Amino acid sequence: MRFVACLASAVSVLLLTAFAGLAVADGERDNNPLVVRRVPKAGVEVPAEKETALRIKLAELQKKIGELKTRKDARTVALLPDVMIFERAIRGALDYDEFFSVRDINKADVVVAEGIDRAKQLLSGQPEWPNQSGFVVRGYKSRIDHTIQPYGLVIPETYAFSHSVPTRCDLWFHGRGETLSELNFIWDRMKNAGRYTPEHTIVLHPYGRYSNAFKFAGETDVLEALEDVQQRYRIDEDRISVRGFSMGGAACWQFAVHYPDRWFAANPGAGFSETPEFLKFFQKETLNPKPWEKALWNLYDCDKYAWNLTHCPTIAYSGEKDIQKQAADVMQTALGEHGIQLRHIIGPNMGHSIDDASKVIIEKNMSLLAKRGRREPSSLQVFETHTLKYNQSGWMTIDGLTEHWKPAYLVLDPLPPQQKAGHRTISVQPKNVSAFTIRIPAGTIPIDVDILEAANFMVRINVFDGEKVRSTMITGKGPFSDGSAVAAAHIDDSGKWVSGARSANKLLKRHDLQGPIDDAFMDSFVFVRPTGTAANDMVGKWAESELERAIVHWRRHFRGDARVINDSELSDEIIGSANIGLWGDPASNSVMRKIVDQLPIEWSAESLRVGDQSFDAKKHAPILIYPNPLNPNRYVVLNSSFTYRDYAYLNNARQVPMLPDWAVIDLTTPPGNVWPGKVMAADFFDEQWRIKKSSVSR
Repeated sequence: MRFVACLASAVSVLLLTAFAGLAVADGERDNNPLVVRRVPKAGVEVPAEKETALRIKLAELQKKIGELKTRKDARTVALLPDVMIFERAIRGALDYDEFFSVRDINKADVVVAEGIDRAKQLLSGQPEWPNQSGFVVRGYKSRIDHTIQPYGLVIPETYAFSHSVPTRCDLWFHGRGETLSELNFIWDRMKNAGRYTPEHTIVLHPYGRYSNAFKFAGETDVLEALEDVQQRYRIDEDRISVRGFSMGGAACWQFAVHYPDRWFAANPGAGFSETPEFLKFFQKETLNPKPWEKALWNLYDCDKYAWNLTHCPTIAYSGEKDIQKQAADVMQTALGEHGIQLRHIIGPNMGHSIDDASKVIIEKNMSLLAKRGRREPSSLQVFETHTLKYNQSGWMTIDGLTEHWKPAYLVLDPLPPQQKAGHRTISVQPKNVSAFTIRIPAGTIPIDVDILEAANFMVRINVFDGEKVRSTMITGKGPFSDGSAVAAAHIDDSGKWVSGARSANKLLKRHDLQGPIDDAFMDSFVFVRPTGTAANDMVGKWAESELERAIVHWRRHFRGDARVINDSELSDEIIGSANIGLWGDPASNSVMRKIVDQLPIEWSAESLRVGDQSFDAKKHAPILIYPNPLNPNRYVVLNSSFTYRDYAYLNNARQVPMLPDWAVIDLTTPPGNVWPGKVMAADFFDEQWRIKKSSVSR
């Protein structure tokens, strides 16, 4: 009876804690941008003797890691991140006050012991975890900031490490967790199988760099973790799915619509699928977005990409009484506009959880989809987007847009081969697209001697102007002897469609070089600190303060260590491999001084001019993103890290870009929880990275 009573008491505490966490994380109490609680919260005090004991163990682990780093054999180098994740988790919790409960302190004993044990195994040349089934935590070195990031795996007992049969892999995205430090994530992944463990399936649990709904660096983390798993295990590329619940359900919608041709299925549950309606419905928030904010919602608003789910079979789940059912309802409406009915499993009388009966239905259908595998592109293909960040599906790649942040799509319809004409023809319908490439994979086109001799693969581009259709024929390459073909087309300076890719010598927005500012921090970046004196004291102090904030908040909210160098230390290697964030002004930062004349602004000690707008440089500063004049294949950013601030930390749906490609900040208004100062003007550059003539002040 005593055990039952204790168990009941523990369950009650856990339930109260869980509901308390939900209450703190959501609701109207978090709708005041002037009063924002800290996320994550400050940790509890660690008893001195406990901290001393942990630091002794940490030092032991660090010593062994130091010894491992001296070894240059390929196996040690490859497996070292699997040890370093434990060191970083313990060190971070100790150094940054991130033991959020007494229980967290006790978890540290288990985590540091596992790290020491792995280090000993690797030093002895007999690591066991690479061939371990069950719960396995591993790590990789991220290209973003070179930190070691963890991920969890559930390896089925049926996985045979000695044979070459490819295995299904399900990605599971975790829910919101304001106290989900590396320590807590690793401990949970060492103990918890998760909601689903399908037979003969490896389940990958990405960390996502904390609690950002797997956006921005969290999105990159998912792709990097999956790539690492594919290198270490035999994953069937045609049997990878994305799944998640709550915040993880939001992530699932995002990955399904942005990368529809990568998954055999998507299984989102609850969460949110867009920003504005969710915040009004769930958060009861009154929205008054700036024009660029509204446009930037289209980066992660999944209903704007719903058509892409024609290539990704989707099974949504919602509890009947769950307020977050709104996410699937929004997607159902968006799909309905394309004549598609969403497969939506609804748990009877359920709140924010999944009932057992629904799990059975979901798993049965996911198994059937896994058996079929990833779909080959159908006869009719479509891809819609609002940005070149997400620009590819199936045979289609959108290489250029007429205008970013407006609806764009490409519809591809293969036509029957025209034997009489001696060529193969496909039909393409673009909207708001200025350049595209069609790649037909090997084995697709039947080999025909007559056609091979003709070597004449054609694309008919149909542009709809009201009820009229204007068609242009362009010539591709192929079909080749392997049954493949390729064709590229773009709009030339006269406004006509012509064959071939766009000129590589023109400065144009393109995939991964399209903005906005936040995009620079989804890939390798380095902050460049000024060593000189700013021309204006207010600008210098503001830039210094914002840089220090950027370093702290990068660690706090993307769980990384920003690489920071002095302007005198910028090397050709960094210029060639990383986006650079320059802080200060041309007087204080020698790198900024070197390139400022090649940026689309005019900035002197007296004035700051953007287009036809002029500002007093003594109390204004620019924020912008632009192709780096020292390396046009990488970005340069002035005076900014990721652009959403403390207020957005309170709800994941708010975590969207707050500034476009450029902005002018009035520094007489102090930085706050939403803006880095008063935004006097802001806009996007055009498709050639020029100031738009229509750009106007706020």
